[in-house]
Parts: sequence; C-alpha cells; structure tokens
Amino acid sequence: MTARLLLIDDDARLTAMLNDYLSAAGFEVQVAGSLAAARAVLAGDVPDLIVLDLMLPDGDGLDFCRELRSDAQMRRMPVLMLSARGEPMDRILGLELGADDYLPKPFEPRELQARIKALLRRLEPQAAGDDVLRFGRLEIDLAARMARLDGKACDLTSHQFDLLVVLAQSPGRVLSRDQIMDALKGHPLDAFDRSIDVHISRIRSVIEEDPKTPRRVLTVRGVGYVFAKKQDAEG
Repeated sequence: MTARLLLIDDDARLTAMLNDYLSAAGFEVQVAGSLAAARAVLAGDVPDLIVLDLMLPDGDGLDFCRELRSDAQMRRMPVLMLSARGEPMDRILGLELGADDYLPKPFEPRELQARIKALLRRLEPQAAGDDVLRFGRLEIDLAARMARLDGKACDLTSHQFDLLVVLAQSPGRVLSRDQIMDALKGHPLDAFDRSIDVHISRIRSVIEEDPKTPRRVLTVRGVGYVFAKKQDAEG
C-alpha cells in the first residue's frame, strides 16, 4: 500500500525537488505551502505522515504541531519536523510538543526518506500472538500500539510508544542511551541533543502519577534509564 505524505513547507524549490524524489521512491505526496493550505488538505484527507517546516508564512510549525496533538484523529500521526534553525533548544521544543523526529536544514533527501520509512515502519501492525505487557495499572498493547493506564489510553506519539516498549521489554535492566538508540532501529537520534531525555519526560508526564518522582521509568544517573519491574500495588 502506498504511503501518503503531507509536506508542509513554503520553499517552492525544495518542495518541488522533494515531491519528485519521494514520488519516485513510491510515496504519494501532497504539498501545502502554508498552514491554511495544510488545514484544507487535512479537512478532506488524513495522510500517513506529515513533514512539517518550523517557519511558515502564516504561523509557526511548533504551534501547528501542538494543534495536531490536541486533535484525537491526528494525535498519533507521525510528524517529522524540518527547520533551518538547528539549535538544540529548537529540537527539544519540537520534540516536547509532540514531533516524532527533527531534521535540520540543509539535509540530504536520502536521509529524509530513511527517516520517513523508519517512522512508517512503527505503524505496521505487530505479528499475531504478540502479548499485552502488564505492569500493575499500566498495560502496553503491542498489537494495538497503545498504552493504557487504568484502562484509559495514554496520549503518546508513535516514537514515544516505541521508546516505552523498548524499556518495558527489559524491565529491571538499565539501558544506556546508546542501547536505546540501537533498539530503536532505523530511527537516528543524537544522544547529545537530549532527544531521548525529552521523550522520556513526555512519557513520564503521561504514565506517572507524579512525573517529578517517577515509579515506572527511573533514571540511573550517569548511565541511562530502567523500567521498574514492580509498580503500584505490586510494591
């Protein structure tokens, strides 16, 4: 099945080049040069993935990303953010607002294609027979790609869900950032831009009663993170 992409960027030369490149790679691409045009596209059709520029003529891509994450239909759609501003704080802010990945300009179209494919792979259904991971009041449904706390769905992006699964599949084992990146195959992350830490913070805000005193995803200072084997009433 052909994956449908919505490319939101006001750089006509760049979007024309990317449209040709990604279409030749087998994607169905729609282009929007503004947020208004993007909203018009989304009102009639929901793509499989959005490539979103940070700076647009009628608004900020960060605000639009926040808008997408507040919409139940768009909440879990992968969003790959582009920006000529490559400052670490821009990346961190984009990830905090729900972007699944962040690619600074200029970039190679081949790298963009690889990141798109990596994000789309995370949407593929799990093989039959996969289990639901249960930890006290928290359950992680691998087939449905959904985490639930007390039976209520947790608001996580696709990438945040995958990161939670990596940790939950090795309960009690401390994983370094490098090990986490290795487990998230095909999704390049830079350990030095704190992207993993940002996603962990977002996960905690959703699955922990008190994110400042976490009981599920714990930090091992100077090493990495560990998912607690026992939680809630389990002690």
